[in-house]
Amino acid sequence: MIVFENLTKSFNLRGFRKVVIDHLNLVLPTGHSLALMGRNGAGKSTLMQLIAGTLQPDRGRIVSDGSISWPVGLGGSFHRELTGAQNVRFLARVYGADTQELEDFVEDFAELGKHFHMPVRSYSSGMRSRLTFGTSMGIPFDTYLVDEVTAVGDTAFRRKSRALFHERMQNASAILVSHSTSDLRNFCDAGIVLEDGRLTFFEDLEEAIAMHEDNMGRVKANKT
Repeated sequence: MIVFENLTKSFNLRGFRKVVIDHLNLVLPTGHSLALMGRNGAGKSTLMQLIAGTLQPDRGRIVSDGSISWPVGLGGSFHRELTGAQNVRFLARVYGADTQELEDFVEDFAELGKHFHMPVRSYSSGMRSRLTFGTSMGIPFDTYLVDEVTAVGDTAFRRKSRALFHERMQNASAILVSHSTSDLRNFCDAGIVLEDGRLTFFEDLEEAIAMHEDNMGRVKANKT
């Protein structure tokens, strides 16, 4: 369960205050894999970082009764000057995982070769995504936050990533951001839609997708 209590987050953009999350009060129930939808700029990545605790709100708080991963795909938990292996060992200690077991798992899964022992600053965005996804999936979180990362890599690697994600979802929940509706239907059983600083929960995934598509249609109509 994830509880938002009067959560508010805004940013200063060119002298103007843009409110991304506006006095949010909502309970996300345990046991669902949620599709997080919203137009570009709606604040999906900001919300993911707030849930993970890597970004602080202006006011309010988020309460959870389980462990939550960092936002996979954003890579904010990884130090650029450390190697992939060093980052993995550090996160293993932080989250109480077996250091050698996690390092071996990520090295095998991410398929980075010699780059696994090179500084993360030398990685391409795809390599960083492989590292963050593999590390997150190697730690048994109650809720995984995933941002488009299952689309990284060639066909074989994407297939492997999806299989691993499905495996983890047998015993955990997730909040998934993806521009692919088919991926959302494949991985998720409920949805949340972020629009104008407000988050709405739908137990029926199709209702959430319909609301999101309606919001996107209104945005396109306003531009014409």
